[in-house]
Order: sequence, then C-alpha cells, then structure tokens
Amino acid sequence: MGTSPATSDDGQELPVIELVNVWKRFGAGSPSEVVAVSGVDLKIRPGEFITLIGPSGCGKSTLFNMIGGLEPCDDDGSILMRGRVQQDGELLGKVAFMPQKDLLFPWRTVVDNAILALEVEGVPVRQARERARAMLPDFGLAGFGDHYPHQLSGGMRQRVALMRTFLFERELILLDEPFGALDALTRAMMQRWLLDVWAEHRRTVLFITHDIDEAIFLGDRVVVMSARPGTIKCSETIDLPRPRDASIVTSPEFMAIKRRLLGAVEEESLKSFEAARADARRVGA
Repeated sequence: MGTSPATSDDGQELPVIELVNVWKRFGAGSPSEVVAVSGVDLKIRPGEFITLIGPSGCGKSTLFNMIGGLEPCDDDGSILMRGRVQQDGELLGKVAFMPQKDLLFPWRTVVDNAILALEVEGVPVRQARERARAMLPDFGLAGFGDHYPHQLSGGMRQRVALMRTFLFERELILLDEPFGALDALTRAMMQRWLLDVWAEHRRTVLFITHDIDEAIFLGDRVVVMSARPGTIKCSETIDLPRPRDASIVTSPEFMAIKRRLLGAVEEESLKSFEAARADARRVGA
C-alpha cells in the first residue's frame, strides 16, 4: 500500500484499468454466434467514479465480467491494469466485484459476512473481524455487527455487501446495479451515503445502472454503451460540484446533461427494439 503509483514515460499516472479494442463473442464461428461486446476502448483513471448506462442487453454485465476476470476477452483486444496487459485469469482477485444481489450468507453475522473475502485471502479471522468492526460506523452499521441478514432492512443488507467489497481493499470496485432492487426513497439515501463513503475511501469505482439520474448524480463521467453489439457510444464528463445533495437533480446543469444522455440512450434502445423485432420476424418466417 505504500508503493508509488505506476506512471507512464511522461510521468503521468497510468489508468487503473484500460480496455483496448475489447471484444466478446459467444459461440464464435457457429451459426448462433452472438457478438456481445464490440471494440470497446475505455480508460479509468485513479479515483474516478465512472457510471455505465445503456439499453438492456447491450453487454454492460459482460464487460463487467471481463474487467473482473470472470470472463476472458477475445484475442482481438486486451485489458491492462496499471499499464500491464492482463492474461486470462490474471484479473480474478485483483478487482473487487459486487453483483446485483447482496449474496449474504443467512447463517453468518454482519461482521462474518463482511470478512468473507479476507478469510479466503488467508487473513486470520480475529484480525479480519477487528478490521470489519472498525469500519461498521462508516457504513451505517454501528451496533449491528452481530445481527444476521434476516434482521436487516434491504438498504442495510446492501451496505453490508458494500462493506465486504471495500474491505477487500482492491483499487478498482465494480458495482453492478447494487441499488436496483431498492425502493425509490431507500435508493436515494443509499446514493448519497455511497458518495460519502467514496469520498472518505477514494477508491476507483465503475458502477452499472439503468437509471440516468443515478448515473449523473454519482458519476465523474457517464459512459453510454450502444445497442448490441455493445461498444462505447459516447462519454460525458459530469461537471457538477461535489459534495452533491438531492437539490442538484433539479438544477439547470443537471437537466441539460440528462437531456443529452436520455437522447443517446433512447436512440440505442430503439435500435435494440428494432433488432429484436427483426429477429422475431426471421424466426417466424
């Protein structure tokens, strides 16, 4: 943790993750081949909060799986971490990943759910529990360390899952729609809380969402993916002041960004819908 950040030849700090011409094909070479991701180029700088949006089925989760090391990318492209090309399987364990569901074990307490990744890494249980208990207040869980998942609200369960992800102490955190199943009020509270935690710990975050307001509110940059085969359609820097509160979503600046992004996403969603209709006609022919 005390080493200097990796830099390029010109002294610039290298991206945490860089995607260069990344492709993903399923069933490659067969009549049923599906191109899920097509020629994606993306750089994520240290400490950035990047939000990723796009129409359903555009390859967002596939892209996440490749960055997290759960899926290899095709040979056409490469994924670099701090300037070094990652071979198949190398990314696994280098990135902290939180899927849509909290995946808490019902028989483990809050603290013991939070330390799961540390246990897998070989950290002694006593030491791991001490680290988790010290972090409980940051995640709004003070006094709940010995509770079980069934004793928690949906928002609290998500905070446990996020604490587990932060405790893993990886430079890049991937969050795949972590608030998608929450009600609107809880979701808004979780968004503000996440920004507070991010500001405190300053990890690099890549966050998938279908919610354009959420993407703008959270992100330093919003990346829009196209309809399948998914590629990067556009990227918008969110030049809104931090810290942010709920009032910012009604500001003229916020609304102007939303109109631009909504237009981009709607255009790709229409393409996706028309492609699905064409597929249905071919099947029925």
